Amino acid sequence: MSLKRSSVVAAPRHEVYAWHERAGAVVRLTPPWMPVRIKQEAEDLAGGVAVLGFPLGFDWVARHSGAQAPERFVDEFDTAVVRNVVKWRHTHSFAAAGPDATEITDEIDSTVPGFLLRSMLEYRHRQLADDLAALSRARSGGMRPLTVAMTGTHGTIGTALAALLSTSGHTVVRLVRGAAKAADERRWDPAAPDATLLDGVDAVIHLAGASIAGRFTPAHKAKLRASRIEPTRALAAVAAAASNGPKVFVSASAIGYYGADRGDDVLTEESERGDGFLAELVEDWEQAAAPARDGGLRVVHVRTGLVQTPAGGVLKAQYPLFAAGLGGRLGSGDQWQAWIGIDDLLDIYHRALWDGQLSGALNAVAPNPVRNREYAATLARVLHRPAFVPVPTFGPQLLLGAEGARELANASQRVLPAALTAAGHTYRYVTLEPALRHLLGKPAS
Repeated sequence: MSLKRSSVVAAPRHEVYAWHERAGAVVRLTPPWMPVRIKQEAEDLAGGVAVLGFPLGFDWVARHSGAQAPERFVDEFDTAVVRNVVKWRHTHSFAAAGPDATEITDEIDSTVPGFLLRSMLEYRHRQLADDLAALSRARSGGMRPLTVAMTGTHGTIGTALAALLSTSGHTVVRLVRGAAKAADERRWDPAAPDATLLDGVDAVIHLAGASIAGRFTPAHKAKLRASRIEPTRALAAVAAAASNGPKVFVSASAIGYYGADRGDDVLTEESERGDGFLAELVEDWEQAAAPARDGGLRVVHVRTGLVQTPAGGVLKAQYPLFAAGLGGRLGSGDQWQAWIGIDDLLDIYHRALWDGQLSGALNAVAPNPVRNREYAATLARVLHRPAFVPVPTFGPQLLLGAEGARELANASQRVLPAALTAAGHTYRYVTLEPALRHLLGKPAS
């Protein structure tokens, strides 16, 4: 079977080829709905090897060859056990389509059925075009290559963000809790970070923190605080005292700051803090970065909404139900959901690094929040399924307890990205349905 897909992106050919040469390219181009983990990236396109881990312990080994920069490179299936059963040859070609445009052609000769590959190719072409456009906007805004120290690089957001930053030309230093095993890693003790941990880096992105999901027992709430407050304070202090250290400290935060239910109130960065455990947690979490701010660093708190990706979070949890035709609104469905596609969230983190005008709280949400019933109807439509099975209000309480259900599953927050709108920020997806179609490989016919 032979499959071919071509499209034109608004970037010169040498730049498109260079993007593919950088670490993180295969992560950025792998659809999030695929059950695959990138175990190894190729060091070069001439003869490097990439390893993708699939379920049940199956590794897909792809060996690169035939590189002719900036025109083409090839990857071929090279797993010894089934090499004679599975055929795969993927030719990546790049042709100049003008001084600032490139025609990209993917041609696959394989025994893998074509219907399994078409949505993958559609995703890759859209993703590459969007990433290159975002990179162009960042350069126009004054972005320069930085050395960025990151915590939480193994999480869903951290993995994707590290890849976006590296393909954008930045150097990512991964702060890991265990022993450093690679040249791009430094050991980070959250309770007592080494005084030299952040020496020589330009910026910090702090993502680490225990998952909020779970019953809001005293032990769970204590764990959430312990994983956020003091580790953030300690890291911020090291950042402020570092030799030739960072100038910007970007920390994860959450729209839980606004409380569980503010009715139809429009919430912006200027809105008052709400009530409840999460609101108090987020306030203390943001205040913990004070040592960095007091030390003269620009500090940004990325108050994140409901992140949309089938690789994790709420969409990963709901996708199986909706795909089986068993999805529906939650309770009355009147709750406001402030959502954001994962790639738009990554762009916001990236902008926080290079845009010196951004500081303080930043609402990382799409400009058009939706009510829960609209979210359910949209997801069902994208998957060509009904949405006739509402979840009773007591359902989340069985899993999360009364407090957890109120603050997580039943939360209603009509949050808008006022600061980003004022900054003229460009989103990839401002409405929900196109975002879900891209992330789930369900393009509109």
